[in-house]
Amino acid sequence: VAARSYRAWKSRLPALRTLEDARITDALRGLKVPDGKGQPRPEVMYGRRKMTVWLRRNGFPEASKHTVDRLMRAEGMNGLVRGRRTRTTIPGKDGRRARDLLNRDFHAPVPNHTWVTDFTYVPAWSGFVYVALVIDLYSRAIVGWETSTVKDTTFVEHCLRMALWRREHSGRPAREGLIHHSDAGSQYTSIRYTDTLTLEGLQPSIGSVGDAL
Repeated sequence: VAARSYRAWKSRLPALRTLEDARITDALRGLKVPDGKGQPRPEVMYGRRKMTVWLRRNGFPEASKHTVDRLMRAEGMNGLVRGRRTRTTIPGKDGRRARDLLNRDFHAPVPNHTWVTDFTYVPAWSGFVYVALVIDLYSRAIVGWETSTVKDTTFVEHCLRMALWRREHSGRPAREGLIHHSDAGSQYTSIRYTDTLTLEGLQPSIGSVGDAL
């Protein structure tokens, strides 16, 4: 390289983009430094979109989402990745829906007067497992449970049958007219499940979607 060309390159001012990148990079690196209490700064967990908004509000109007994305990648900053929320309760379209007999009053005067049932999911290494429960409102005791990888009617019906079996074999069988309260999920409003309640002499009560407890 000719000496003249080298001197011209050395005396050339940095490009505006280079200066902007340097400013933003310094700000990103500053977020990695713990605060005065030694705690990690919450901003370090921001994703690209939220980080762009934060930078613009804190003196970096030139920050664009593409620039922030590129510089965060260069700094190894990926942000917090939130898992997709699993929807457990889906309202039934064709099921028969009983009226709400509890109206958010979750108390019972005696055992086997009112049972409430619902299910949720538990994350596992291979995905997640659904867990259904039946609870006696009088004692708040779990009287039936079932696990499954499929959230179908069979799953919740097995949970109910366990509750009936356990109470029968403990000498405290479910009484005729026992209130069985659930949300309006398709599993609980299905014809098959409703028929099971009728055959067992249980009185169905349906709350809103996702509102059994």
